[in-house]
Amino acid sequence: MRGHDRINRCLPDELLIEIFRRLHDSKPSRDACSLVCKRWLNLERLSRSTLHIGASGCPDHYLSRITRRFVNVKTVHIDERLPLPIQFRRRCGSESTSSYTKKRRYVKEKSGSEDGDFEMSCISDAMLSVLGEGFSKLEKLSLIWCNNVTSSGLASLAQKCCLLKSLDLQGCYVGDPGLAAVGQCCKRLEDLNLRFCEGLTDAGVVELALGCGKSLNTLGVAACAKITDISLEAVGLHCKSLETLSLDSEYVSDKGMLAVAKGCPLLKVLKIQCVNVTDEALAVVGTCCLSLEFLALYSLQKFTDKGLRAIGSGCKKLKNLTLSDCYFLSDKGLEAIATGCKELTHLEVNGCHNIGTLGLESIGKYCQQLTELALLFCQKIGNKALLEVGRGCNKLQALHLVDCSSIGDEGICGIARGCRNLKKLHIRRCYEIGNKGISAIGEYCNSLTDLSLRFCDRVGDEALVAIGQGCSLHHLNVSGCHQIGDAGIIAIARGCPQLRSLDISVLQNLGDMAMAELGEGCPLLKEILLSHCRQITDVGIGHLVRNCSLLESCHMVYCPGITAAGVATVVSSCTNIKKVLVEKWKVSERTKRRSGSVITYLCMEL
Repeated sequence: MRGHDRINRCLPDELLIEIFRRLHDSKPSRDACSLVCKRWLNLERLSRSTLHIGASGCPDHYLSRITRRFVNVKTVHIDERLPLPIQFRRRCGSESTSSYTKKRRYVKEKSGSEDGDFEMSCISDAMLSVLGEGFSKLEKLSLIWCNNVTSSGLASLAQKCCLLKSLDLQGCYVGDPGLAAVGQCCKRLEDLNLRFCEGLTDAGVVELALGCGKSLNTLGVAACAKITDISLEAVGLHCKSLETLSLDSEYVSDKGMLAVAKGCPLLKVLKIQCVNVTDEALAVVGTCCLSLEFLALYSLQKFTDKGLRAIGSGCKKLKNLTLSDCYFLSDKGLEAIATGCKELTHLEVNGCHNIGTLGLESIGKYCQQLTELALLFCQKIGNKALLEVGRGCNKLQALHLVDCSSIGDEGICGIARGCRNLKKLHIRRCYEIGNKGISAIGEYCNSLTDLSLRFCDRVGDEALVAIGQGCSLHHLNVSGCHQIGDAGIIAIARGCPQLRSLDISVLQNLGDMAMAELGEGCPLLKEILLSHCRQITDVGIGHLVRNCSLLESCHMVYCPGITAAGVATVVSSCTNIKKVLVEKWKVSERTKRRSGSVITYLCMEL
């Protein structure tokens, strides 16, 4: 009854806080609840445990406010690339606002853009001090590309946030004293990311390992030129509980990897991009790290079948394997993985030019648990390999093929007949795959929801008609498939009412009729890309947006039939629209005034 507040009278504070916590990270729902009344506003603030903060504008002022408002926060993400909410920019002091405006004007002048959203960062050590004082219960902190943060600020925060368990310093120029302070104060630290921390040396990592090595579970190091084998030896000596290591460095050799492999027997995830690591180190990994489940090897120029055989014979629990640009691997190495790691569920082979049909055939014979397969730039893998995968891997749910010139319709038909649980199929520039293979997918793989056929010249309307009849797609990308026209897209519109995203860029034979059918048949559509579609006009756009009220993103550059009127139709008809990519000259002054924030212009100067 109007005027009676029965909810507030019946529900205690504890129950309301628990209800707000169940909203998780749904910001719109939380914000709506906080506007109901002052009691709900205060309780909603008490229930917040996670905050995402932009580092632009005047964050020091911003952070001092939120530390007073949200006292139970345990997770904070600060990203220099994110803008500060406009309401907080307006509330900053006049001096800060003036400074912010000057900085923004300076950046625009330097970049030559009037419409850019790039803003100067003001993250400082003082801000970290405020953060530490306000969020003493902090357990997880991400500082992404906060270039002004130094060791002083990090040390101050570490002293005040002793409960910290996860720390991401990606792109921060902190030094050894700051990392040493983290090791001394944060004895519960489990996850640490040091990617692109150029100011660190071995001294800082050694001090960290000495201080909190017993609790460290995950470590990521990349592009740190002064971190060498000395750091990894300290990790191997003190971090016995380490389970995840991500390493990208040209300054690390077998010596460091051997120390980690021998000292961290619980290792489960290992990602390596180190040109100086050889078979010797991988052989020890296969011998000592028997719990390894995830292995990714990138650009290992000194890695051969010998190392891969050691992994296959020792790491029986391996489930996920990525081999990228490892030029000296051959079919024999992949056969060793297939016969030794029968629990494998995910396999990616990228640019390993000596791996061919025989190697992948062995995967099909022995790895019956395989659910995802990605083959990129594998010129020597042919149809027989996919036929064997189709016969042996009936649990396959995702297949990615990029620039595999020896795979054609025969292989895709084998996958279709044998892998009927397939849900995702992404193919790009595989010119031997045509209507026959994709039609078989439509006939047999009725669970398919995500289909991408980018620049597959032999795929036409016949294939999409079969897909529309057999599958209920949520995502479709047929950009650059020149043989597809109105008939194929109309079949999709009539057969896939659940379609949410559609990329039909560079389809020269597509016209307004297909747009009208999409508007009628796909009311859930949120994203559409139709750039370089020369036959689509304002009429087609009008039919499209008439019923697609949920549309959030529309790309339509280089569409000569779409004028300023068509752009205005999109932004005025779609209340949820967030992004429209179009040439600047097609946006009228009225459209710019009404919806300037959602318009993104094609950069013609490049």
